[in-house]
This record gives sequence, C-alpha cells and structure tokens, in this order.
Amino acid sequence: MAKAKGKRNKASKKGGWLVKLGVIVLLIALVIGYFGYRKLYKPNVHIEQLESQKFLYIHTGASFEQVLSMLDQCNCLCDMKSFEWMAVKMNYPNHIKPGKYLLKNGMSNRELLTMLRAGKQIPVRVIFHNIRFKTELVSDISKQIEADSSKLLHLLNDDIFLSKYGFNSRTAMAMFIPNTYELYWNTQSETFLERMYKEYKHFWNDAKVQKAESIKLTPVEVSTLASIIEEETQKNDEKKTMAGVYINRLRKGMSLQADPTVRFAYGDFTIKRILDKYKSVDSPYNTYKYAGLPPGPICIPSISSLDAVLNYQRSEYLYFCAKEDFSGYHNFARTLVQHNINAAKYQKALTRLGIMH
Repeated sequence: MAKAKGKRNKASKKGGWLVKLGVIVLLIALVIGYFGYRKLYKPNVHIEQLESQKFLYIHTGASFEQVLSMLDQCNCLCDMKSFEWMAVKMNYPNHIKPGKYLLKNGMSNRELLTMLRAGKQIPVRVIFHNIRFKTELVSDISKQIEADSSKLLHLLNDDIFLSKYGFNSRTAMAMFIPNTYELYWNTQSETFLERMYKEYKHFWNDAKVQKAESIKLTPVEVSTLASIIEEETQKNDEKKTMAGVYINRLRKGMSLQADPTVRFAYGDFTIKRILDKYKSVDSPYNTYKYAGLPPGPICIPSISSLDAVLNYQRSEYLYFCAKEDFSGYHNFARTLVQHNINAAKYQKALTRLGIMH
C-alpha cells in the first residue's frame, strides 16, 4: 500500500509540473503572439499634423537597404526595427517594386508592406506647357517622373528611334500635345514617349487629319505653323485670323517672315526688334531667308493654336504687326503700304521706350 501511495504522489507531482510547464509555454506563446501582433498591426507610420500627406519614392533597381534608408530619411516610422523585422518575414526584400507611394498616418507594418509588395503606387499628374526647346522639355519631364533627362534627350535626337513613330529629330516636338496626363512616377523614357505617341494619335483622329488634308497640310505641318502662332500671340481670339494670314502667304508662295522663327534660330526669345542682322542668319528655321514652313515646330503649340490652324479664318490679310499700345494684339493689313504704316507705329513706340534690339 505504501508503495502504491508513493507512486501516486510521484505521478501527481509529475502531472503538476507538466501543467505548470504547459502554462509557462502558453504564456510564452501568448507573449510572442502579442508582440508579433503588435509588430504586424500596431500603427507604425506617423505623419505630422502640419503635413497633409507624405510620399515614398522608390527608384527602379533600389535595394532593401536603400528602401530602409529612404524610410529613415522620411522620418515617418515610429519603430524602424519592427518594420525591418516584418519586411524580412514577409519576404519584401525579394519583392521591391519602384514607384511613388502614399504614406498614411496610422498605417501598420502589414498595411505598409502589403502596399509596397503589391506595387500599389499612386499616379502622378504630368503637365508641360510653354516649351520651346527639347532641353526644356526633358528637364521639365524628369522633374515629374523618374525618366532620365539625358536619355530622353538622346531619344528625341535619335532619327532611327523616332522613325518608328513617323518623326525625326526636327519634327519630334510635334508629337507632344500639351495636356495633363496621369502616369506612374517610375515611367522610363521609352514608355513616356510611347504614351505621348498614343496621345498624339488620339488627338489626330480621322476628322482632324481630314481637316488638315483639306487645307493641304500634314499634321506635323499644322503643328509647325501652330508653333509660330503660339509664339506670335497669347490672344486666343486672334489666332485664327493670324493663321489665315500665314496660310494666305503660303498659298501665294510668299515668305512667312515670321519673327519668332528668327528668335528660335538665334536661341534668344528676348529679341524685340528683328533687325537686318537677325534676318540674315543662315538657318532653315529663318523664314525671312527661306520660303515655306521651317523643318519643324519652334515650340510645343497649345491645343488652341492647333485648332486655330485647322479652323483658320479666311480673309484677304497678308500682313500683321504688333499694336503700338503693347496690348498684345495685332494690326492686320491687306497691303504692304498699310502694313508699313502699322509697322512704323510699332517701331516708333519701341524707340520711345528705349528698346533698340
């Protein structure tokens, strides 16, 4: 009997230790689970109230260490170590996707990593206007998306590359239609140009192409003439009249003698007086020296200027000159005699203000 009682006591003690061990294991599991839960679901993104929103820009080819550095510089994570730990657990280092990501206040590590792993970036609104030179365009674009400015410029001067779109280095600027476009921030140069070509084809639908053909111009020639008008006036209500003047001159075989083309040839749009020394510059863009349209646009024309050419106002005007009141409007004339009178008034006004070149 004593032996049986001793065995029961030993079994009881053993069972007690097993229960205690089970409780300890359970407590450890609960603690681990609790901290794991906190790492997953506890808010870890903090955005200052003064900042309405914050963005994380992840460059193409960025490493995990670089992403961590970007987040550190962003100064928006409460606990960097927990994020790093969770990122490894979710295998994010092998699923890094470039882009522009919107960080929201109160996001947990799981929410942030799920967004980054899936590449759920937000689009950017790409805008360009008042662009004259390719260097201006690529500089403007590279500030809005990841596309490299030097590579984009190289492509815009590459006749072989541009030929697949039907353009060359002189006509390439005709492909761009000023507007607001939604693109992903990590868009590269080739993809950007592909998108611009699609927008170009969308703008130049069958109806517009037929309208261009009806005035004996190609879409590129329309863009070229529109670019001159864009530089001549900011007054939309006189663009159609101005377009009519130039079309009249083209049909009569007269030189366009457009001042903006001389400024473009010189690369100086601050010139006020187009003196003889400017008119003699040997450039295919100089419409005082060479008849017809220049070989390509001298700027990216606005849609209003493109529409002005396609819907030009028919008239007998062959000349125009800026008004002497510097209102930005122009005096139009049918004869050279009347034009010379208008031009003299404008030149006199320039002299009065001391503007000699």
